[in-house]
Amino acid sequence: MSQNKSLLSWIFTFAGEKKSAYFASIFFALLKVACGIVPYILIAAIVGELLSGLRDWNLYLRQCALIALFWAGNAFFHMISTTLSHVATFNVLANIRKKLCDKLSRLPLGSVLDMPSGTLKNILIERIDSMETTLAHILPEWTSNLILPLVMFVYLFHIDWRMGLASLATLPVGMISASFMMINMTERFKNAVEKTKILNDTAVEYINGIEVIKAFGKSKSSYEKFVTAAREGSDCYVEWMRDCIWPFTIAFVIAPSTLLAVLPAGGYFFLKGSLSGIDFITVIILSMSVIQPLLTVYSYHDDIAKAGVIFGEVGGIMDMKELDRPEKDEKKPADNSIVLRDVRFSYRKGESLPLAPADQSSSATPSAGGGSGTAFAETRSKPVSQVLPLTGRSLPATPPETEVLHGISMTLPSGSYTALVGPSGSGKSTIARLIASLWDVNSGAIEIGGVNIKDLSLEEYNRRVAYVSQDNFLFDLSIRENIRLGRLDATDSEVEEIARKSGCYDFIMGLEKGFDTLVGGSGAHLSGGERQRIAIARAMMKDAPIVILDEATAYTDPENEAIIQESVARLVQGKTLIVIAHRLSTVKDAGQIYVIKDGRIDSHGTHEELLAQNGLYKSMWEAHVQSKDE
Repeated sequence: MSQNKSLLSWIFTFAGEKKSAYFASIFFALLKVACGIVPYILIAAIVGELLSGLRDWNLYLRQCALIALFWAGNAFFHMISTTLSHVATFNVLANIRKKLCDKLSRLPLGSVLDMPSGTLKNILIERIDSMETTLAHILPEWTSNLILPLVMFVYLFHIDWRMGLASLATLPVGMISASFMMINMTERFKNAVEKTKILNDTAVEYINGIEVIKAFGKSKSSYEKFVTAAREGSDCYVEWMRDCIWPFTIAFVIAPSTLLAVLPAGGYFFLKGSLSGIDFITVIILSMSVIQPLLTVYSYHDDIAKAGVIFGEVGGIMDMKELDRPEKDEKKPADNSIVLRDVRFSYRKGESLPLAPADQSSSATPSAGGGSGTAFAETRSKPVSQVLPLTGRSLPATPPETEVLHGISMTLPSGSYTALVGPSGSGKSTIARLIASLWDVNSGAIEIGGVNIKDLSLEEYNRRVAYVSQDNFLFDLSIRENIRLGRLDATDSEVEEIARKSGCYDFIMGLEKGFDTLVGGSGAHLSGGERQRIAIARAMMKDAPIVILDEATAYTDPENEAIIQESVARLVQGKTLIVIAHRLSTVKDAGQIYVIKDGRIDSHGTHEELLAQNGLYKSMWEAHVQSKDE
């Protein structure tokens, strides 16, 4: 499991071609250390020469210039080191996000749907972004701040081993005090991460549901829910900091106060004649640089632990089971026919996902970043193909599965027009999504041109299939760019031509900026029907040989629906077309109609054949005609 990888392994896994920048950063950090040590030695030498009575002011001036040069070198090499580490770090963060997004595109749709949007957004944006400081500074500064005191300590021992020990006398006091911050640390950290995660999910739920909240007058109760989550999210950190403030203060005040031991011990040895005055002054100057860098190293302790948790979450997603597809096509389909053979599929129904972080044995203070905890405290029932192991913890017993498709078998010839109809919840959209390769079947097989879709690469399959659902999504781009997503190399004239053929050119040109109109987040600036028409145009631009329309005209009015159907009919000639519809009049001309009921095929045939059977289809048709008459 990738969650067991060390922090350095994670860094270099995602560093890519910027690995050398990290190594160069460490090299310049070491040069910075060297430039930081020499001035202390030179200052001690100047004090010693002054005490010995040397009055060569030119020598002192040269030494001061040399000190200034080394201090400038310290700042210069620090700048180069941190610049290189930041370049590498931003490359790491970018690679993490790109690989996570790429991973999500290869996961079954159910696995993605089962992740709360607040959790995903928190991981992809805030949580990953919160690692920037840690990753950019951990290698160069942790290295330099650890090496500097070690070199100083060795030099102090070289001067006088007794004074070397004296310079470390306050360190045990600081360490003991700091250890009190570790009490109940794991539980506190889990609680803080969980509360922050709940706050994120509550905020997303509140914002997404604001229209419903206002419509039903639930502003007060819903806002109180958010306020409670915000208060609990802040209280857990405040309580944690309150318990840590005294140990933290004692540790970071006493530990670097090396003169508390160096002055009395050095004074005693000086009076006894076992320590020279020059060495005493040198020890005083150098001892002040021993502990503070170690405290800086210790201050990264919590950041390292937090980064470990976040990488654990990243690793949990990266370890999720992908759609079972090869990298390259094993066979080539003979045509665009579709065959389903005894297809069975189950949704896993259960409560919210257990996303608490893995046990962390090292963290000293509460992390500022949010994170995953137990999912929002509401029982949910969503389609999933597996439970999300975000952080490598053992999960509770697998929730029970509910089979929704029970041995579906059907044949859709190449170039045919097939409709799927049936009552709501019968499994029509599930069949469409399985054919669109958004999920994998639990058993049975789906074949394209005689080839099992599991033997086709996702790239090849996506090229062959265009899928439009009633829950269409537009990106916050112009209408032109949203349509162009169907084929990225399409010219402006080709985009406008496909809009004409799809029957949405006139309404687009009626907008203030025409094709350059921004649609807003998720297409919020357009009506539901307009969004669907743009989505259909985008699918037609793809020019895939297999087209699936899942209630693609559900939000359009009858007049526009007729226009869209006529346009689509022209565009899909020669293609294998699958249409799911509740309005039976829109699919009565289909070459074959499958009637789905309770996850099984109730009947199939043409419109006339199904009416003659006096079955479910006929009763649905009569109800449809009656509703139209009324």
